[in-house]
Amino acid sequence: MQQLALVCVGGALGSGARYLVAVGAARWIGSEFPYGTLLVNLAGAFLIGLVQQLAAVSVLSGDSRLLLSTGVMGGLTTYSAFSYETVRLLQVGAWRAAAINVGVTTALSLALCLAGMAAGRALTR
Repeated sequence: MQQLALVCVGGALGSGARYLVAVGAARWIGSEFPYGTLLVNLAGAFLIGLVQQLAAVSVLSGDSRLLLSTGVMGGLTTYSAFSYETVRLLQVGAWRAAAINVGVTTALSLALCLAGMAAGRALTR
């Protein structure tokens, strides 16, 4: 139960940060491009790498890793998990699996987003 609480608290913090970054980016940079999303995805990719590495060398506890990686990064962006998992595949020499992960995730995410939009349009007609 404690681990679930850590994930939930971290997720709330990450979601709040995502909202603030999106609003701030739209205000300061503009809203013609999803700068806020880009910023949180890039920050999340860096932060999950940092957190996972610090946990791997026992600088961070398992609970801290769970709070930060699954909770905060999960609320901030799931792109961080995708980035970390792809980099881990590359580090172990699984180049083909990494390429498949990037290609399939990107293509199917875009296709499913379009499908979801179409379903939403169909449901609201």
